[in-house]
Amino acid sequence: MGAVGAVGAPGAAGTTGAAGTPATAGAANASGRETAGAARAGAAHGTVGYTRLWRDDPHPLRRARWLVGAYANAPLATRVRDGELITSSSQPSLMARMLQALQVRDGDRVLEIGAGTGYNAALLAHRLGDTQVTTLDLDPEITEAARNHLAAAGFRPAVVTGDGARGCPLHAPYDRIIATCAVASIPSAWLGQCRPGALILTPLATGLIALRVADARHAEGHFLAMPAYFVPLRGSGPPPQVPTHGLPSRPLLDDSFRFLLNVAAGHMEPVEALALWEHEGRPGRERYGVTVRGERQWVWLDDPEGAYGWPLGPPGGLQPRLQPF
Repeated sequence: MGAVGAVGAPGAAGTTGAAGTPATAGAANASGRETAGAARAGAAHGTVGYTRLWRDDPHPLRRARWLVGAYANAPLATRVRDGELITSSSQPSLMARMLQALQVRDGDRVLEIGAGTGYNAALLAHRLGDTQVTTLDLDPEITEAARNHLAAAGFRPAVVTGDGARGCPLHAPYDRIIATCAVASIPSAWLGQCRPGALILTPLATGLIALRVADARHAEGHFLAMPAYFVPLRGSGPPPQVPTHGLPSRPLLDDSFRFLLNVAAGHMEPVEALALWEHEGRPGRERYGVTVRGERQWVWLDDPEGAYGWPLGPPGGLQPRLQPF
């Protein structure tokens, strides 16, 4: 698991204190990106243009390319298996903005879903201390590599091999959960492992949802304004197909409309989504939110109980709540 990264996300220093510190960030960056067999992705979704680069390449020009790539503000594919992207390292500016949105405080206990190279966990451990950070991944090869990278950079948070959808009850309760892989709905185990008032930040569709946890069955929050494109949580199945039939080409060029198509896929017809988007003034991501109440989860526009809402997850169950246009 790991993030592909966001296209065009501007840089920002994170509140962790490490994202903007070249010495610390650089040490983890070099470790996390040098020994994982990093391959540079030529596209945001990591599907074309791989070039294998690594620190110990005997050719000086390729080593120089590795060094430039390791410090570039761009996503890196770090593990490809049979042509499939397995894990990657996010665009560093996006990582910093996510850590900033996570709003960690002294003493917080954090669970990261998706260990990647270990770089993000290194930033969190630098800010909070090793004992406050747990990073988890399904693939034992990824967790072993992340553990080695972290140790080489001087950090020793808990690195656990396990199913991200189940969280990590061993080190719960958590004050913050951050995922670096996209989910189709919010795993109930995450809420159950959070303290009241905790914050969950996770990719969903092509955005980032920040949920404030009330208790083990209730959470609510808004999407952040910035776009984000992440590989899915492994084992969760492919994301739903996003149909575009019957749509004019111009709205498909607009990022805010493509977000609505993604977040409502399987629950709203494309022409219905277009009518909503135009009727409501072409809303950006920050006007949408998610509510979790027990077994029910839904996305909404402007108001959890307002005119526009539809369920999260695969089609079936609750019917969308849409105002006639």
